[in-house]
Order: sequence, then structure tokens, then C-alpha cells
Amino acid sequence: MTPAPRAPHGAQDSALSQQCAGAPAGPPLLDAARRLAPETVALRRALHQCPEEGLDLPNTQGLLRDALGGLGLDIRGGRTLTSLTAVLSGAADGPTILLRADMDALPVTEETGLPFASRTPGLMHACGHDAHMAMLVGAARLLAERRAQIAGRVVFMFQPGEEGHHGARHMIEEGVLQASGHTADAAFALHVHPRLPAGALRLRPGPQLAASDRFRVLVRGRGGHASAPHTTCDPVPVACEIVLALQTMVTRSLSTDDRAVLSVTRLAAGTATGVIPDTAELGGTLRTLSEPTRTMLHEKIIRVAQGVAAAHGARAEAVVEPGYPVTVNDPGFTDFVVRAATGALGRNAVDELTAPQMTAEDFAYVLQAVPGALAFLGVCPPGLEPHEAPSLHSPRMEVDEDAIASGIACHAAVALAFLAGGATEPTP
Repeated sequence: MTPAPRAPHGAQDSALSQQCAGAPAGPPLLDAARRLAPETVALRRALHQCPEEGLDLPNTQGLLRDALGGLGLDIRGGRTLTSLTAVLSGAADGPTILLRADMDALPVTEETGLPFASRTPGLMHACGHDAHMAMLVGAARLLAERRAQIAGRVVFMFQPGEEGHHGARHMIEEGVLQASGHTADAAFALHVHPRLPAGALRLRPGPQLAASDRFRVLVRGRGGHASAPHTTCDPVPVACEIVLALQTMVTRSLSTDDRAVLSVTRLAAGTATGVIPDTAELGGTLRTLSEPTRTMLHEKIIRVAQGVAAAHGARAEAVVEPGYPVTVNDPGFTDFVVRAATGALGRNAVDELTAPQMTAEDFAYVLQAVPGALAFLGVCPPGLEPHEAPSLHSPRMEVDEDAIASGIACHAAVALAFLAGGATEPTP
């Protein structure tokens, strides 16, 4: 479905400023976040125009460093990647909370037609990381204004390389969890979601996002003339049987209470129509929600591939490459986030996510080390129903910028409540 027509760029800016100035009175943090919205949206658009990919994001790092300047933060860049860590120390001693935003873009050619669309061919912030960065900078400004109320420290973690490059793991290895001089006691992150109503916050205790692993199977047969397949060991039908056997393996290995998704996304063989090739190759992804299921299916992928190939007199070389672990929200901290966010955004904005999502996130590495949670923030574009909105990673993905104020307020509310002693004990 084609999105509703958009106002010209200048009209959007004007309308946004008027809305922020004349918005109905809401919770205090949300009102304060709305006052910051024009400069935060401007930062988001600047970041959107100059996307960078992977672990080396010098221009993005520079924009963030400038945006955080003057707030009295201890700002440091990464040693082996262009990350940025900023530490806010409160007026008194206390615990430490880490807030994270990811920085990298995707190899996607933008098709939104926005006046601030990507200027870098083949790259786009199609996963909303531009909004994540802008919201966290807005939260830093909001919290810096309230430094006198803070007992403890806030670590702002700006992380490159979330899209498959294990950036969070690299930052942990470089010491981000101890950036304040104290090990972080809790961690929180927001991820925008265009298929949730704008301003809605959703999260759940326990597994929220899946582990994501890649697999590859190389089938070795014996090629020959396509007119005489009986003189060959054709790897192509063997590879096709492996594809079907892997699908059956998942449905027959798990109970209905467990979930896993195996998708074969690539199948390649041969160079000419008259030649049976020596090899065929297939590959794909595996998504799981528990470590025991993940380990079991890793083993079965290899066993099934090798077994099917052996039954046909061929050989299969199967490899599973571990990716991001399961993103697990600490139940106690999740309940705390719900209470803090409800106070900041209003009762109707916050609800439990009904089921885990099978996408993956490298914030999982942080949550393995520190109790915390990741939440989704709805950013469904104006004029669309959530189910109509282009999904994350789509070249047409857009963000309702009015929801950015909700993200700022949520980050700030979680940090202030935690440092004020409002958090529950992490669940054992």
C-alpha cells in the first residue's frame, strides 16, 4: 500500500514545532522530551542522510560527539571500532545503569522519497538506528539537566556493528560495562518498530528475541553429462532432499511449546544446463529461543545433511556458524521498566509483548552480563495502520518522528527510577 502523501519538508518542521509547543500537558518527562523534539528530530535526519555500515563509522561518531558536547559528560571513542561511550556522573554516589543505542546502517537502497533520504548510494538506516541514536542523545540532554537529582551514574553506549558484526561483544571486550569506573548494575535499550502504534511500548520477560545462526552445506557428488545421470552421483537432488529433510527435522524435533525457525535461503549448483555438477551448496539461518534447543538443532543439521548425502552415495560437509545469542529480558527488571515507562508515557502506552520475535539483536551480549531489558517502541508512520507499515529492513521503512519524544522520556524515566532505587532485584 502506498503511504499517505507527506507534507513538504519545511511544513513538517513547522508542524512539529507547533505540536511540541502546543501539545496537551502530559507526564512531566514526556513534556520535557517534547520540548527537545525539534533538535532531536534534526539530529535524526542528519544521521539518516549519512549512513555508514559495519564497525567503522567515523562520520556518525563525529555527529554524535558534537551532539553530546557541552553536557558535562565523559566522552570516549573505542579503540578498535568507532564506538562512543559517554558517562554522566550524578551529584551523589549510587548504582550505574547503561543505556544503549546502535549506530550502523544496512546495505539497502532507500525508496522512501523523503527530503532527508540517504545520500550514500546503497546504504540506508532501514532498521531505525538513526532514531535510536537521536533518542539516546535526547535522553542524555534530559538527564544532564537533572544531574542534581541523580545518585549514581549513567553510561550512554553508542554501538556500531549491530547488523551482524557483533559490535556489542567488541564493546564489552573493550570495557564498556566498566566505563564509569564501576560495573554496570543494569542495562536498557529501545528498538523502534514500525508495525506497532506510534508511541506504544512493548516488551516481555524472558526470551524476547531469538538466537540467530547461519549454516552451510556443501554436497560433493560426481558430475558428468546431463544425458547420462546414471553414470554420475548427482548432488542437485541430494541437496534438494536435504532442504526438505531439514524442514521436517525442525517440526519433528520440537514440542509445540518450543519454537524454532529454519530457513534455507540459498541453493546453488552448476554452470551449464547440459552438465551435472560435482557439487551443490545450500545455506540459510536458524532461529531459536533457548540454548538447549539451539545446541540440539546445530547437531541435527549436521547429522541430517550427512545422512541424506550418504544414502545417495554422496558426501556432505555441513558447518553451523553461531551468531547472536537469545535476547533474554530479566523478569524483575522488565516489571520495573513497565512501571517506570507507564509513569512516563501513560498507562495506555505500555503493554506486554504477546510472544517472542524471531529476529535477533546483539544487545543479547549485554543482557548475558548485566540484568536488564530491551523494549520495542512503536513508530508506525502517519496515515498507515501498523499491519500496513513497511517492516524493518525494508527500503521503504519510515518512522513517525512524533514518537521520538516517547523514546527520550522512556530512556530517562528508566534511568531516573533505577538510580532512585525504584528497581526490583534482578531475577535469579
